[in-house]
Amino acid sequence: MKIGLYFGTFNPIHNGHLIIANYILQYAKLDQVWLIVSPQNPFKQSHSLLNEYHRLFLVQQALEGETKIKAVDIEFGLPKPSYTINTLAYLQEKYPEHEFGVIMGSDSLQNLDRWKNAELIMKDFPLYVYERQGYPMRDDLDDAMIIDMKAPLLNISSSLIRRMLKEGKSIRYLVPDVVNEEIQKGNYYR
Repeated sequence: MKIGLYFGTFNPIHNGHLIIANYILQYAKLDQVWLIVSPQNPFKQSHSLLNEYHRLFLVQQALEGETKIKAVDIEFGLPKPSYTINTLAYLQEKYPEHEFGVIMGSDSLQNLDRWKNAELIMKDFPLYVYERQGYPMRDDLDDAMIIDMKAPLLNISSSLIRRMLKEGKSIRYLVPDVVNEEIQKGNYYR
């Protein structure tokens, strides 16, 4: 199977994530997309993150009924912080029958050089890249297998959603209804 790995803290998951995952699933001719919920991203402050199990649950709720896009907690059992190269090595060992690629925004592509063992990621894995506003695509990574996905440009972010929640604003239509209900019920991000 060809599987696209969409790494993120998903703090919280929103409709932009889901639209991108589905778009890339359809247009990259992948069999599945796995949303890899990262307990701790080395580039993000852990104190600003909702508990990893709550974030995983929100992703699972958002994907209820999906067969080709799924929530994966593989990094929960790996050392923290979560480095993409470690997760990729683990997945290749555990699932040698699958081909993996990495889904990322052009913002992540901009700082790919800072990632642990970035040269191995670029050499060994296709990168399915969607453009993010303010982050043009890079064309200076000769060794990378970059597939420009020309996905819809969505200016929705988890930080926007967290800010709106802190301000007491509605996040309806930015997240799936079930995610909104869980966030309200759990009083998350207030």
